[in-house]
Amino acid sequence: NEINAAARMRVAANEKAEAEKIVQIKRAEGEAEAKYLSGLGIARQRQAIVDGLRDSVLGFSGNVPGTSAKDVMDLVLLTQYFDTMKEIGASSKSSAVFLPHGPGAVADIATST
Repeated sequence: NEINAAARMRVAANEKAEAEKIVQIKRAEGEAEAKYLSGLGIARQRQAIVDGLRDSVLGFSGNVPGTSAKDVMDLVLLTQYFDTMKEIGASSKSSAVFLPHGPGAVADIATST
């Protein structure tokens, strides 16, 4: 009886280990799929931003004579800079963040990219 019980315990332990292995594999596959889909979402978001910027540049350049695409992009960059500053200032959990700030800071950022 003890031999049969020990054999059944070994089989049960192997089955339990196999079940845990399958659970871990399925969990890893799920995480990989989630990361893949997240990457697709980020890529689509960035494409939408680029499309929106292109439309804005074309619309602004067409409606305001004498402006170039660079003028519009500088304006967009300035707006994003101030939005970033606002978000950092609004968060109570902000750590120290060093951003150039002063006359020409945004132009310096624009020329360094």
